[in-house]
Amino acid sequence: MSLPAPHLDDRRFQDLVDDAKRLVQQRCKDWTDHNVSDPGVTLIETFAFMVDQLIYRLNRVPERNYVKFLELIGVRLFPPTAASADVTFWLSAPQAGTILIPVGTQVATPRTGAEDAVVFTVCEERAILPCHLERCASSIDADHVRDHTESLAAVEPFYCFDTEPKPGDSLLIGLSNAVPGCAVLLQFACEIEGVGVDPRRPPLVWEAWNGEGWVRCTVDHDGTGGLNTAGDVIVHLPRDHAVSVISRERAGWLRCRVVEPFEDQPFYRQSPRISSLTAATIGGTTGAVHAELVGEEILGLSEGVAGQRFPVEQRPVVPGDEPLLLEVAGGDGWDEWTPVDDFSQSGSTDRHFMLDAVAGEVIFGPAVRQPDGTLTQYGAVPPKGAPLRLRGYWTGGGRRGNVAAKKITLLRETIPYVDRVVNRASATGGVDGETLENAKLRGPIFMRTRSRAVTVEDYEQLAREAAPEVARVKCVPAGVDGTESGLVRILVVPSADDEAGRLRFEQLLPNDETLERIATFLDDRRMIGARILVEPPVYQGITVVARLRAKPRVSPTRLQTAALEALYRHFNALTGGPDGNGWPFGRPIHVGEVYSVLQRLPGIDFVEDASLFAADAVTGERGRSTQRLEVSGSTLVFSFEHSVLVEES
Repeated sequence: MSLPAPHLDDRRFQDLVDDAKRLVQQRCKDWTDHNVSDPGVTLIETFAFMVDQLIYRLNRVPERNYVKFLELIGVRLFPPTAASADVTFWLSAPQAGTILIPVGTQVATPRTGAEDAVVFTVCEERAILPCHLERCASSIDADHVRDHTESLAAVEPFYCFDTEPKPGDSLLIGLSNAVPGCAVLLQFACEIEGVGVDPRRPPLVWEAWNGEGWVRCTVDHDGTGGLNTAGDVIVHLPRDHAVSVISRERAGWLRCRVVEPFEDQPFYRQSPRISSLTAATIGGTTGAVHAELVGEEILGLSEGVAGQRFPVEQRPVVPGDEPLLLEVAGGDGWDEWTPVDDFSQSGSTDRHFMLDAVAGEVIFGPAVRQPDGTLTQYGAVPPKGAPLRLRGYWTGGGRRGNVAAKKITLLRETIPYVDRVVNRASATGGVDGETLENAKLRGPIFMRTRSRAVTVEDYEQLAREAAPEVARVKCVPAGVDGTESGLVRILVVPSADDEAGRLRFEQLLPNDETLERIATFLDDRRMIGARILVEPPVYQGITVVARLRAKPRVSPTRLQTAALEALYRHFNALTGGPDGNGWPFGRPIHVGEVYSVLQRLPGIDFVEDASLFAADAVTGERGRSTQRLEVSGSTLVFSFEHSVLVEES
């Protein structure tokens, strides 16, 4: 079967004749005879016939020429993007000196018989700084801080909160220095005094001071049951942890704060008592990307002519946080050249270059012949014989890098005193490079928008162009869902992968860097007077509780697993919904869809009962059972937690 020929112009003979007659009426009002007997109409039909033949030949242009036309209008393939993840390097034991995790350190997933290892490269240097406990205090209210440092030295137990704890009470821990991005081991010796709480979910949060305020920390392990028994607590401090002064004491402060309990969460009836506390650094967290860092690379020697192209050794080139740096040898050393998207605004002396990330080519500006015969140079030309070099770039990327949590476990090189490595959360942001077929579909859209945001479709298309790694983009114009006049809301849903179609709420939140990049890109292309707000959508979590009856000789466990997978797959923000392209924005949820999804499962006899509940995405609090859940046009549904009970026949 031959490939379908692209229709570059769908006008026919009669369309051309009608357009010409319409223009005649507008510009030659004295010409009133438009019948076929008029000689002028005969000329119109003659020229229309000739143009029709030209369009016919144009529409038979080969595929290669069509691609060249796309290049002429500036359509280029989007390069792949690299997945990123935070990886934690754990020390074999607390160390007295600083352990450095340099940029370029490689970690990977284990290699299996079916898949090769997925390699990640550290892109952010991390210094694992040693620390020890310097101060200890407790805060009962804003003006009352009790110092317990001397009690710890004398091994005298003390209450870490008020005698009858209340929300806002805090245990303050002062480290000898700030340890940004590090994991701190706190070893407690506690007496069982903090009665009343559930040791599996105490009403406590850990926070650290970053120089401007308290920010929440991640707790990797709590073996104290809410400071009730002797045990360890591992706290991951933020990257901006800073030294500060509290109650005239300077230290790297963190705190354990009592918070308001949930409706069914037990609360303290008495404060815990602490008799001993030590602190030490046992690890550090840094960023890693699914790409390989290529160091300094010599591209070649300039020939001193316009339009030169220099290939790089590794391709495709993955976009990084820092712009690509090209240097050309000059009389006084190496001169830096600036990357640009095109040469339309480049003068003959501007040191500009373009990068074709997919083909892996560095391109210099062309010389264009003008109608009067002169040549206009767009962008400077490197001197003849001058060496060119790239200071460094990233290569790799792709969807394969979106690995699940705790999959990155291998060190590909030895670092002294580092025992193991792990990613505590899933890697996200990896997208395969654009295909030629998709670029051909994008060409007509590019011609229509001309990089200007006017319609809803324009905003969505340009947002995807600014951040091709995102999964979905929704433009909410003024007047919809309370959006004020003059404001355009761009809702962004990031790419995410997980097993069995289940997505956590944290995976559906785009990072600040992506939102800022889209906002900056659209701000240069918006209409005058339009204000742009780029943010994640409002997420509505849902919970399905269902009771099924299995057919004879069907395993209830297998049916339960299949039912949960079907529910998570159908009510999925990225791949669910009726068409499998993600649950539509603003589409209500009806319990009848739950019956429809479950009744199609193999091995099911019938659905005994099914209930639908709204769930808060942050707290997990569940609402009342409902038959139909209405959501606004800017709200996106995702599966929070489903429960299925299977009964045997």
